[in-house]
Amino acid sequence: MPQPPAPRKPRKTKPLTLDGVRAFLEALSRANPAPETELEFRDPYTLLVAVVLSAQATDVSVNKATAKLYAEADTPAAMVALGEARIASHIRTIGLWQAKAKNVAALSQALLDRHGGVVPHDRDALEALPGVGRKTANVVLNVAFGEPTMAVDTHVFRLGNRTGLAPGANVRAVENGLVKRIPADLLRDAHHLLILHGRYVCKARSPECWRCVAAEICRFPDKTLPPPSKPPKPKPT
Repeated sequence: MPQPPAPRKPRKTKPLTLDGVRAFLEALSRANPAPETELEFRDPYTLLVAVVLSAQATDVSVNKATAKLYAEADTPAAMVALGEARIASHIRTIGLWQAKAKNVAALSQALLDRHGGVVPHDRDALEALPGVGRKTANVVLNVAFGEPTMAVDTHVFRLGNRTGLAPGANVRAVENGLVKRIPADLLRDAHHLLILHGRYVCKARSPECWRCVAAEICRFPDKTLPPPSKPPKPKPT
């Protein structure tokens, strides 16, 4: 009995040239000239908390939770006074809420103890806070302090590899590649451009290549076609 053919392996994407990297990002920038985070925040502290809460959660779910949380506590001192149990009661709708409540309470106390209640403009100091890793620090440095950092989440990791911007086997390799290959004048906005493009166009399971403003530049070899249009329903006689 003949065996079914083996599934075809996806073809690897060739890296873009440096001119291609610029062209790709300039195309995204023309379509979205003022990209911003979709997390809602008031200042560096509320941004930091929102980013910590956003791990394995959508921005929409985080914004719903923080709207009520920040109504009660939007400073490190107020958050410590609120306490871990009350913090948890506001964020139960998002993933890993128990660990996140513990981290928010602890990082708020650490800010009071080490930094006078002020979010530090320093990578090492940020990463020393409970629940804060490199990605979170990169977001805070980029959004709150205007630093040209590149936070690599699942969307950015996917685009780095799929499009040829900066292929890499792991998150740090993609981050290093993007920082090295993206022109300095585009680097700060590139963080948001890539996240939003990955969230709404270059999706994980089925990229909508026919909607992509940079499709002609992208090196992804298996570009998708638009879905077939449905014939109009016949009018009743």
